Amino acid sequence: MQDFPEEGVLFEDLTPVLADAHAFNAVVEDLSETCRKLGADLIGGLDARGFLLGSAVAFNMGLGILAIRKRGKLPPPVHTEEYELEYGTAALEVPAETDVAGKNVVLVDDVLATGGTLVAARNLLEKIGANVIGNVVVLEVEGLGGREKLAGAPLVVVSHQDS
Repeated sequence: MQDFPEEGVLFEDLTPVLADAHAFNAVVEDLSETCRKLGADLIGGLDARGFLLGSAVAFNMGLGILAIRKRGKLPPPVHTEEYELEYGTAALEVPAETDVAGKNVVLVDDVLATGGTLVAARNLLEKIGANVIGNVVVLEVEGLGGREKLAGAPLVVVSHQDS
């Protein structure tokens, strides 16, 4: 949808895919296979649709899921990372007691746009000792520079063609 949530922003929505059992299953299988190949031992799901996808992937792989929350959704103390959006600023948080030291984390989200959310998640997790070994999304909005910001860890865009 063009001009949502603000003028000039293109909003990509996977809600119809998530609501279709066949399509959702196909996407989760493709995401899981990608995360396996990357060597994940923990999945990082980004608030909010990354929770849905990441949880399904983690379950499918027999791994844990780390919910990386938007600011203000967790009680203190928390670890926080601020970042810029295409339409403002925001922050991501995880509980302070989160122990990810030495874990190989693959970040899962629905859409890559400017890359700000994935970069912030990577920075946040690396500050607390995780190895972010990949970024996996279902859709990419090209031309916003997101791919370029993710240098340092592989980016995989998984689009299941049969769904």
